[in-house]
Amino acid sequence: MGQANVKRRPVLVVGAGPIGLTAALALRRFGLPATVIEAEPKDRLRPGSRAIYFHKATLKHLEDIYPGLGETFAKHGVVWPVKRTLFRGKEVYVKRYPSPDPKALPPFTSLPQVEAEKFLYNACLEAGVEFIWETPVREVHTDEEGVTMIAESGERWTCDYMIAADGARSTVRKSVDIEMEGPRTKDYFVVVDVKEDEADPLPLERVFHYQHPAVDGRNVLFVPFAGGWRIDLQLLDGDDPEQFGSVEGVKQWLPKVMPEKYADRITWVSTYRFFQVVAESLTDRHHRVLLAGEAAHLFAPFGARGMNSGVPDAIMAAKAIRAALDAANREEAKAAIAAAANERLIAARYNRDCAGIALEHIQGSAPAANMKREVAASLAPILPRLGKWLDEGPYGPRSGPPQLSTKY
Repeated sequence: MGQANVKRRPVLVVGAGPIGLTAALALRRFGLPATVIEAEPKDRLRPGSRAIYFHKATLKHLEDIYPGLGETFAKHGVVWPVKRTLFRGKEVYVKRYPSPDPKALPPFTSLPQVEAEKFLYNACLEAGVEFIWETPVREVHTDEEGVTMIAESGERWTCDYMIAADGARSTVRKSVDIEMEGPRTKDYFVVVDVKEDEADPLPLERVFHYQHPAVDGRNVLFVPFAGGWRIDLQLLDGDDPEQFGSVEGVKQWLPKVMPEKYADRITWVSTYRFFQVVAESLTDRHHRVLLAGEAAHLFAPFGARGMNSGVPDAIMAAKAIRAALDAANREEAKAAIAAAANERLIAARYNRDCAGIALEHIQGSAPAANMKREVAASLAPILPRLGKWLDEGPYGPRSGPPQLSTKY
């Protein structure tokens, strides 16, 4: 193919999911053109609620790169005023939150990923982001001069830098020979979305059951989001994921844990086996590609660490590319990319370990883990901090290392 047929852009973003859209918005925020390459068609269906929980820090990041966006997420999402934790059917912890200040961002918001993507996409259009749809990537090559991307069609694109936000099976990551590292858990989970009955809704509460007695001691999490509920059933060793994770299977166990009418309001069912893996590096050896989101890391969902770490991945990648393009020389440019990749790698490893701690806390079958949970549950009525410990367990440690700053 002749050089005249090669399409050239300063920066390419691969993937039009929430992290790719965030990366594109951040590039525009830093004064750079942004082109998003997406394998699927523009009007693709994105079933299910997927990532629903957005921390306040994430809302602030979105507000910073596109004023009003964090507020839009908050306005369309829900903030539950109560959270409860039960152990074998007995309540061990309850917390009631004050009403959020309507003039400030809430501590979190919960809305389906498809809604979040819609708001991000509209912001991208307004910011002048270019979209190239139905262009799957076949391979990517990097060298000291830049990046060459070859699409499945044979079409070639070149750029100075690339942000890879093409998900867990990232073609870009594989092309530049970056391996994933970490344990691959055997734990299976069934995730179900149900549509709320607006005429007779459930109380707006997040509820976590350790060892729910109605489903033979399996853990169950209920999380409300705008328009519905996410129910997360954590399977036991020996459970058949296909049996519990089929629509018919869900209709068998769901009425045991919530009103029967919701068995007829199922909108999405998915079965997951969560990995706990992080890329060995978040940039290629030529420091031309930066990985973000699930292209860079896969966590168990506890603490909502995937999306909420993917957003700062994307923003820091855009900031680093701006610095690299402004650098006085190639070594300075490489250093800017390396610093960002290293900072987000530290964050990714930390989040992976936290999610792993949370998984062990709620699901660990070792006698010591069982004993700690049982003692905490029995003493929670007289020692509330033990109830709080049980409640916070599914999220893992809350604080992070000092390297997690994403200020710019």
